Amino acid sequence: MPETSFRPLTVAPVDVFTENVTTHAARETYFAGRHRVVAWVRVAAFAAAGVGAYYFLSAGMLVPALAVLFALYLVFLGLVRWHDTIGYQREQHRLLAQLNRDELARLEGKLSKFDAGLRYLDAAHPYAADLDVFGAHSLYQLLNRATSRLGHDWLAGWLLAPASAAEVVGRQQAVAELAPDVAWQQEWQARARHFPQQESDPRTFTAWLRRPNFFAGKSWLKPLLIVLPVLAVGSIAGWLLDYWTIWPPVAVIGLISLLNAQFRAARDDYYHHSATVRDALRATRDQLPLFEQRTWQSPRLRALYATLHAGGTAASAQIGQLARIAGLFSARQTPFGNLFMNSLFAWDLQCMWRLENWKAQAATNLDAVLEASADLEALVSLAGFAFAYPTYVVPELSPTELECTATQLGHPLIFTRQRITNDFSMKGVGHTGVITGSNMSGKSTFLRTVGLNMVLAQAGAVVCAASMRLSSAQVYTAMRTQDNLAESTSSFYAELKRLRLLLELTSTGQPVFYLLDEILRGTNSLDRHRGAHALIHQLHQRRASGLISTHDLELAALADELPGAVQNFSFNSTIEGDEIRFDYQLTPGVCRAFNASKLMQLMGIAIEEEG
Repeated sequence: MPETSFRPLTVAPVDVFTENVTTHAARETYFAGRHRVVAWVRVAAFAAAGVGAYYFLSAGMLVPALAVLFALYLVFLGLVRWHDTIGYQREQHRLLAQLNRDELARLEGKLSKFDAGLRYLDAAHPYAADLDVFGAHSLYQLLNRATSRLGHDWLAGWLLAPASAAEVVGRQQAVAELAPDVAWQQEWQARARHFPQQESDPRTFTAWLRRPNFFAGKSWLKPLLIVLPVLAVGSIAGWLLDYWTIWPPVAVIGLISLLNAQFRAARDDYYHHSATVRDALRATRDQLPLFEQRTWQSPRLRALYATLHAGGTAASAQIGQLARIAGLFSARQTPFGNLFMNSLFAWDLQCMWRLENWKAQAATNLDAVLEASADLEALVSLAGFAFAYPTYVVPELSPTELECTATQLGHPLIFTRQRITNDFSMKGVGHTGVITGSNMSGKSTFLRTVGLNMVLAQAGAVVCAASMRLSSAQVYTAMRTQDNLAESTSSFYAELKRLRLLLELTSTGQPVFYLLDEILRGTNSLDRHRGAHALIHQLHQRRASGLISTHDLELAALADELPGAVQNFSFNSTIEGDEIRFDYQLTPGVCRAFNASKLMQLMGIAIEEEG
């Protein structure tokens, strides 16, 4: 079993990404030049065909003219294929260069261009909104390297719910195996980015596939789909050769048109579902061989490999067949294709027949294959994150309930070169850390630092720390409660609702690690103290521990009232003349120096000096 610790090459990731941008941009330029040259060769071949045919036809030599046209047609087809291959290589290097630019942007904290995942935000979620898991400048933007709708959903799901210890270890081992090979990761991503239309949920398509077949009870239709196209082409040929009048082809084409009209709704339905998932299928088809052709060591990757080879056939081959069939429906997208292919060959109905034949042979494993591909996309996202931050560590899972111990713990969404870090430790049920401190000293940021790293750890990712040891727990926060005018809800009442959800969650018996920022701030100091005092006592009777930040120094007295259960921490500042200095260091004990009066003075509010 591979080690879960990860240390990539000694070369800094920023240097790797910068060199990759230079290399792939140069290769893109090279293939762009070749692409232009082959385009002109195609034009020359087309012109040569026209000149050659004209020369021989002018001389009355029909056979040589047809031979020249046929030969140059074959040459032209070869050139088209060559041109497409070079075009793909040019686009591949463009995408790889862009992927590395994206990695450099992430390292610099420039996340605005990336998908914010706002569709996953839920105000009732235990922590997502408070911890910037989604939204602008969010954890999701920092981690997400998936391309498909299902891949996005998979990664979001990992960030929204803590995994079991066994699941976390499996992900850690897979990430440790994938992370060092950044070239493989980027090839995986680039192959999918050739197909940008992947917003549709393939689960809708697989559910639709489980509906009854169109051809069920229509056994009479299949022979017609074989005979009618032959009759259509044959009757047109006979008419052109003057064997009969135009009426035979008109009759056959009319019959095909009648069938098309009769089953128009079904044709549209099959086309719609196939078209919406076509790019996602093509992306999966191109990605999976990268995974299928390697030998993997970690149990998680070996299990995914087995899923993709169930039945003895590589999943990429099956997905490739389905992608080709879905692509065949696109013939109707052009007026010529829709008129010509459907009028002569009943093309939509032919494609529907092929799709149902594929379904009968391979559809039973489609859900598992798509989910395995999404799982890989999420793992690649975590692996890319691990490679980009080689100083981050793989957290150790603890059997001690509600343990969170870390050294040099930092906020993963703060990108300054000199990130401030702190050591922190809390173990066991019924413990509360009360954090006091002056304004802007770092209390809220520290709560988010702890919460975000717990979310990362329980998703299977590396964490922003020198070391971290924690047990599985449900993170819960109450930090950003706001007024809701639509519901006529004040911020104070919104916070009370949030705390009620915490009490309901802790009543289920599952371990909960809570992070509460300036609780009950919307009421007077007496009620705030009484309410916070009662809440902490109530939480101590349940499987819960956590941190509470407050300006209420009286809460610090709980350390004497509940010895061993409540511990005081503080963030402090110093005032030097007209300047307030913060060290952002977590310190044992209660904060005794506050800066609100000085801040008000600096804003121009006249505050009388005491004494």
